[in-house]
Amino acid sequence: MLIWLYDSLYLSSTVVMNKEKHRELEASGWKIGSVDEFLELSQEETEFIELKLSLSQNLKERRQSLRLTQKDFARMIHSSQSRVAKMEAGDPAVSIDLLVKCPFVPDARGEPRLEKD
Repeated sequence: MLIWLYDSLYLSSTVVMNKEKHRELEASGWKIGSVDEFLELSQEETEFIELKLSLSQNLKERRQSLRLTQKDFARMIHSSQSRVAKMEAGDPAVSIDLLVKCPFVPDARGEPRLEKD
């Protein structure tokens, strides 16, 4: 029997389990571990996923702080609202280079757009 808990794949968020519950599960034959252990990810793979998720989260936070809708932001990057939603959700189909380039997309004046005017 296996039980795997969130770990570094979710921006280093760790699900904290009651120590007594942990002991009970192990005594019952369950194995407790992390997502990267379960998926047998290397340190590099884990760090890449964390970086991508961090960029996605940062993009969403910055867009919201500027009070831009996904649709408005999509227009700025010449894309669609659904693509922005995928970017913010950390969809694996979104390339990391797109997430890195987004803060540097110029507005109509040629200025980087993810700044407050």
